[in-house]
Amino acid sequence: MSVVYTIGYEGTDIERFVATLKAVGIERLADVRAVALSRKKGFSKKSLSARLEAEGIEYLHFITLGDPKPGRDAARAGFFDKFRAIYSAHLDSDDTQSSLKELVAVAGEKPTCLLCFERDPVTCHRSIVAEAMTESAEFEVCNLYGDNPERYVRNAPRLPRYHPREGAAAA
Repeated sequence: MSVVYTIGYEGTDIERFVATLKAVGIERLADVRAVALSRKKGFSKKSLSARLEAEGIEYLHFITLGDPKPGRDAARAGFFDKFRAIYSAHLDSDDTQSSLKELVAVAGEKPTCLLCFERDPVTCHRSIVAEAMTESAEFEVCNLYGDNPERYVRNAPRLPRYHPREGAAAA
C-alpha cells in the first residue's frame, strides 16, 4: 500500500509550508484547486510552482479536480453536506474521472501531496479526492498541516511511508 498526502495552506506561510513538504519527503505537489490564485503570498500557481521547482518538488495542476463554484460557495457558507453532494456529483463526471485516473497514476510514481486552501481536510474537497483514490487504488491517506514542520521531523518514525506502486496493475 502506498500513501497519498494532503495539505492546505490556510494559516501558514510559504516557508513553513515548503519545510513541511520537505520534512515529509514530498516529491510532487498535485494542486487540486479549481482556481490556482491566492491572496496569500507565494501560493498562486506561478510563484508556487517556481518555488517548489527551486526546492526539487514537481508541481502539477489538476484543474478539473477543483471544487466547482457552487461547491465552494456551499462550503464557505458552512453547508458541508451540500458541498459534499455538489463535489461528489462533480467527481462522477467523465472529465473529472479521467483526471482522477491520471492523479492515481502519478501519485503511484513518487511521494505526492494534494494541495488546496483549507487547513482542515474534513471541510475541503481534497479529502473527497483522496478518498476516491483509496477506492480506485491501494492508497492510505495522510493529512499534513503546514504550520509546524518540526512536528514531522520529531515524529518521522511514526509517519506512514510511501511505497511506489508497481507496473500497469497499479494503474
